[in-house]
Amino acid sequence: MKRLILLSICLIGFGFNSQAQNISEHALGLRLGDSNGFGTEISYQNALGENNRLELDLGWTSRNHYDAFKLVGLYQWVWNIEQGFNWYAGVGAGLGSRSFNDNYDNNNDNSDIFVLVAGDIGIEYNFDFPLLLSLDFRPELGLDDYGDDVNFDIALGIRYQF
Repeated sequence: MKRLILLSICLIGFGFNSQAQNISEHALGLRLGDSNGFGTEISYQNALGENNRLELDLGWTSRNHYDAFKLVGLYQWVWNIEQGFNWYAGVGAGLGSRSFNDNYDNNNDNSDIFVLVAGDIGIEYNFDFPLLLSLDFRPELGLDDYGDDVNFDIALGIRYQF
């Protein structure tokens, strides 16, 4: 009987001590990284459930010989580590466009559209006030001439939660 009471107290204590997953409904901010010239992205996250969400990132760049943008959508699973720390992983795809101005080729302007698939893994900290900081790693594989290879992107995310 004493064991049953002790076990019940431990289970009740564990129930009060365990922390529920806390993903905000929406988060909007910047994702600051570097992958093939796409250093800054506007990032939006939308919760789809208690532990999964959709992330959309719009990046653009303007260089000497080209202008480009890309939109990447990721489905992410989020797991709680401890008191505000979460880690997450996801998969997704993207679409983009590049416009080239090659002054070395008789000023011929070229443009193309590219498609990519992406993975994502990272860690985030959810503050008591509406700020979310994250650090993630995103490999991107172009399905056409985009990058000819896998691009690796490491980025810091700063998002306002609402």
